[in-house]
Amino acid sequence: MVQHYSIAEIANALGAQAVGDVNLEITHAAEPQHAEAGALALAMKPEYADGLTEGGAKAAILWDGADWEALGLKAAIFVPRPRYAMSGLTQLMDPGPQIAPGIHPSAIVDPSASISEGAAIGPLVVIGADVSIGKNARIASHVSIAEGATIGDDALILQRAHIGARVIIGNGFIAQPGAVIGADGFSFVTPEKSNVEQARESLGGQAASSQQSWTRIHSLGSVVLGNNVEVGANSTIDRGTIRDTSVGDGTKLDNLVHLGHNVQVGRDCLLCGQVGIAGSVRIGDRVVLGGQCGVSDNIFVGDDVIAGGGTKILSNAPAGRVLLGYPAVKMDTHIEMQKALRRLPRFMKSLREGK
Repeated sequence: MVQHYSIAEIANALGAQAVGDVNLEITHAAEPQHAEAGALALAMKPEYADGLTEGGAKAAILWDGADWEALGLKAAIFVPRPRYAMSGLTQLMDPGPQIAPGIHPSAIVDPSASISEGAAIGPLVVIGADVSIGKNARIASHVSIAEGATIGDDALILQRAHIGARVIIGNGFIAQPGAVIGADGFSFVTPEKSNVEQARESLGGQAASSQQSWTRIHSLGSVVLGNNVEVGANSTIDRGTIRDTSVGDGTKLDNLVHLGHNVQVGRDCLLCGQVGIAGSVRIGDRVVLGGQCGVSDNIFVGDDVIAGGGTKILSNAPAGRVLLGYPAVKMDTHIEMQKALRRLPRFMKSLREGK
């Protein structure tokens, strides 16, 4: 069934101003050049105006000060911060996954598990002993939740996600397909001092050649996630060795992010795709790590640090620092280094020629 939205309804959801025929209904949003009559065109900047003439939209979200009538529209919504308006619009129009209320007959739920009212548990879900599921949780097919885990209210856990034993998760949790919360940490030791330890002590000297076998250090800790945490598809958060791995309220992990054992991540952080954080790292609040950033083990990254994509943080990063490069340096320093690097061949040529 196609959902219809009036311009007034959309404006109200966005807390925005609507003009023209506010009773006009649309069914979906579209880019201006592809928006037909039943679409709401997203022309939030002046450079998108030409697209409105290519499409057939009768209504649009526009930038402040736009002449909506001159653009041939019957209705318009004005937003002061377009990208923020996208959050409200997409929330209104996203139907979410279809998970039937109640517990699907094929789900396996241990009798000792506590399932709160309003929960929707899909096909082939497995919920272990002493698990606690909060109100209005939605759990899609093939999810497994191991013994002793606690999940707060309003969770959305999508297909094939796995929640490990004794993991504690707050309210408003979202797990995309394939996420793994609470796998064992990657922690191994040798009876004698390992080649890795020797290499670290010698800062890269020749490692001793000797036969070694690795012995597992088991993970006795678990994982604790705060409220409104989101974990992307195929991302993994390892349980702690002794203390718990933890993630603060409001932090969001993109797809293919890995947090090693004992990692502590603060509040409202953004960790983008393929970020890898090694064991026992402490991350402050509001830290943003761009795609493919890496953080070496046992260091601290301060509050409000921003690291551009591909940055490798190998030592402590002070609060508020903006970083780029491998190894990470201040972003403006990295830019100057790259400029110098590009000039290096010309400089070497002039040096050889004695100029």
